Amino acid sequence: YQHKLKLALIGQSIFGQEVYNKLRKEGHKVVGVFTVPDKNGQADPLALAAEKDGTPVFKFPRWRAKGKPVQEVVAAYKSVGAELNVLPFCTQFIPMDVIDCPKHGSIIYHPSILPRHRGASAINWTLIQGDKKAGFTIFWADDGLDTGPILLQRECDVGQNDTVDDLYNRFLFPEGIKAMVEAVHLIAEGKAPRIPQPKEGATYEGIQKKENAEISWDQPAAALHNWIRGHDKVPGAWATIGGQVVTFYGSSLLDASVPAGQELAIKGASRPGLVTKNGLVIFGNDGKMVQVRNLQFEDGKMIPASKYFSADETTALELTEEEKKMAEDIRAIWKGILSNVGVIEDSTDFFKSGASSMHVVRMLEEIKQKYSGLQLQNEDVYMATKFADFIQMAVRKFRGEDKEEELVIDYVSKNVNNMTVNMPYQCFINGQFINADDGKTYDTINPADGSVIASVSSASLADVDKAVAAAKEGLEYATRRCSCPHKARLSLARQLADLMEEHQEELATIESIDSGAVYTLALKTHVGMSVQTFRYFAGWCDKIQASEYGATIPINQARPNHNLTFTKKEPIGVCAIVIPWNYPLMMLAWKSAACLAAGNTLVLKPAQVTPLTSLKFAELSAKAGFPKGVINILPGSGGLVGQHLSEHPDVRKVGFTGSTPTGKQIMKSAATNLKKVSLELGGKSPLIIFSDCELDRAVKMGMGAVYFNKGENCIAAGRLFVEESIHDEFVRKVVEEIKKMKIGDPLDRSTDHGPQNHKAHLEKLLQYCETGVKEGATLVYGGRQVRRPGFFMEPTVFTDVEDHMYIAQEESFGPVMVISKFKNGDVDGVLRRANTTEYGLASGVFTKDISKALYISEKLEAGTVFINTYNKTDVAAPFGGFKQSGFGKDLGEEALHEYLRTKAITVEY
Repeated sequence: YQHKLKLALIGQSIFGQEVYNKLRKEGHKVVGVFTVPDKNGQADPLALAAEKDGTPVFKFPRWRAKGKPVQEVVAAYKSVGAELNVLPFCTQFIPMDVIDCPKHGSIIYHPSILPRHRGASAINWTLIQGDKKAGFTIFWADDGLDTGPILLQRECDVGQNDTVDDLYNRFLFPEGIKAMVEAVHLIAEGKAPRIPQPKEGATYEGIQKKENAEISWDQPAAALHNWIRGHDKVPGAWATIGGQVVTFYGSSLLDASVPAGQELAIKGASRPGLVTKNGLVIFGNDGKMVQVRNLQFEDGKMIPASKYFSADETTALELTEEEKKMAEDIRAIWKGILSNVGVIEDSTDFFKSGASSMHVVRMLEEIKQKYSGLQLQNEDVYMATKFADFIQMAVRKFRGEDKEEELVIDYVSKNVNNMTVNMPYQCFINGQFINADDGKTYDTINPADGSVIASVSSASLADVDKAVAAAKEGLEYATRRCSCPHKARLSLARQLADLMEEHQEELATIESIDSGAVYTLALKTHVGMSVQTFRYFAGWCDKIQASEYGATIPINQARPNHNLTFTKKEPIGVCAIVIPWNYPLMMLAWKSAACLAAGNTLVLKPAQVTPLTSLKFAELSAKAGFPKGVINILPGSGGLVGQHLSEHPDVRKVGFTGSTPTGKQIMKSAATNLKKVSLELGGKSPLIIFSDCELDRAVKMGMGAVYFNKGENCIAAGRLFVEESIHDEFVRKVVEEIKKMKIGDPLDRSTDHGPQNHKAHLEKLLQYCETGVKEGATLVYGGRQVRRPGFFMEPTVFTDVEDHMYIAQEESFGPVMVISKFKNGDVDGVLRRANTTEYGLASGVFTKDISKALYISEKLEAGTVFINTYNKTDVAAPFGGFKQSGFGKDLGEEALHEYLRTKAITVEY
């Protein structure tokens, strides 16, 4: 700053301490700190910081007596010669003699968007009244109560289950510190505005105290939830249960069917609560539910609400020698914090001995330094405030006895492929497998024999809304609540990849019976590449974060101003992913791995005919430790589930792989809130084979380009152009090789060609071949259904295919080789024919002439060009099409950009 100010800081708390430190770091001189007297022998954090720096510190119990300023206090204040008073957090009444004394007056931080919620309980009332926006105001102090002119304001969204602590820790604290420093800077530069507060929208609410925090039960569930969370943690919403006051903490709206539980009578409630395995469920007058996580009794003891009827049944643990040493180490930590307490007894209460919320953080950090394997949360301290209870809780966590209950899964189990495969069949929403809201199911079929594998839940519109809400809530963890989210994402992605590899045979078997993929191919490609994809994007998790602020941009500067612009990459938010049926697990991995690495949450809809590996993936993601809501899987109808996801206002991105007509419909639907879209759509990929190629290799690779994965391959060579001089020999060799292919059970290790994915697709392929014959193409081989149970089709070859024919223009998505010849040496002519398509996903060329190959690759209008090879995709190489084959990329670094947004930030200094 060009100008520095002499400041008086009036207030208290860690917030005041941080503002003090930042202002001094920026070069301002703090000439005096005015704070509260020591409590229980402990100085306020602001006082500690100032005393350490040698800044004059004044600890006045009061500034006024009988409504008048205490003159000795005012004189002491005036002696420091401040030019500006800064009140970051102050619980004392400051006389106007002090407020108006400095040259620049006084500025105050207030945790609401004034003029709404004036008063000392502003954050509480923001939640109690269900505001969608929270924020803070820095204003010029006047003789009214929070009525002075506004200097600056900032706002944030309020999450559905945010508490006072959530808002404070996520936004009001960190952004408030920055804003206080910014406000002082504006004043120093003479640029600080004074905007009168509008009268419209002004509210004042009184201080919320324990006596007026009782829950009124004749309200809707949302109002009950807002009341409880608006008083969490202080002063605490309460009700009378069993004749004593019980305080409720950790509420969330519960949008599900009524769970099983034991009834609990609550005074004033028209309907008993239910103690369930997840907490206490209470009911609003609209019949909807709220779930409460923790309860606190009059003696200060806090318990999980799920343990209400068994709270006194816990047997005290016998400690090992190692655990006894840990207990004594923790006792020493308590003693260091509670310096006013002579001896830390088993009955010593942490908070009643003078500790506050700031001491909770200190205690847990000191424990973590000594015992890194003991993971404690702030909430654990409130649950066990007495030393003996705290030690019992810590030891249980140290032993791992507190882990969450195992994921409850109903399986369909089958003995197949020399193993037992266990397949979840329900929707996966918010970390739980549940039936569809309306109870509907459908059968998924084994294409090898037409038998029913399982009856799968068919998600409804209500399930979509639940899943999106869960993903939105999960986003809070993914991007905000986790202290080191990028490291957490890296660890989770690696753990998931390890679990997928551990279960690779089971996944490949499920993939084979559900999609018809040959088992050996499913193991190597469907599953193998999925594991590689998650490992690859796991490596990107901390690279994105590390480079967030690394891109700086030179911009024009109007002297004497100096400006810096930098960019920041941010997650988009809730993403909907809709995948096809040809590579169920691999398509899931290609999109989900990049989406999660970027810090988003997702709702994924697998193809209706192949849901089983996606649901098995959901199980493994939960076992890997992904938080609830981060991953949600909804089997069911594309027209219902996919459409609703595309239109949903809380979905910010849709990633889709499938047909071009469906992709166009998704774009229309996504326009409702202009969500970001990436599409990998149909293809009619040309493969050009010149006479100077290695013919046997071209035959082998050409067959792979068409028949790989039964032709159900988005980049399959939809049309082969073979140079005239080698055309007949090429066709002959292809037919010879086809006759060697074994068609049969996809679980048989010797099988080359399995069944088509489902019956409707087989029928479509047979119709495709009939059309080719009717239009005059020569059916050289195949074109028929194989006479055996299941949906098998012969590998097929057409020649003499003219450019105007249907099979020359439209994708078969099956084992149909469409061959056209071109004149010897007509490079540009065959290029024109190859590009005369609305699709542009992939392409290929076979020739020994590298100059010709590179010329062809430049001219082909396709997202991928293969030279003397085909189907060679890699997790590090971007994949995506041109024209009506879509836009956006899967795989490689470019895929991450599909799930990130770029923010430009310009600073004047």
